Amino acid sequence: MATGWANEGAVQEQIDSTVEDAVQRARSRLGQGDSLIHCEECGVRIPEARRKALQGVRLCVSCQAELDKQEASFSGYNRRGSKDSQLR
Repeated sequence: MATGWANEGAVQEQIDSTVEDAVQRARSRLGQGDSLIHCEECGVRIPEARRKALQGVRLCVSCQAELDKQEASFSGYNRRGSKDSQLR
């Protein structure tokens, strides 16, 4: 495949790097340690079933849903630096 000035395998390196970044970001979000009894954001009591199901839970369902919504808009990095990405 003709890639211009890119080294052989550069496209695969970009893909691998992007996947590795996503895996590291997902692992960093995993809970660790004891779960909190009250949400650290709003102070509402976290149900015991949620605390037992998820290790290290820190947010109630409502606050976690809001956080998930905000993080869903994260698009990652465009490592190619295309003209389209620079115009945004």
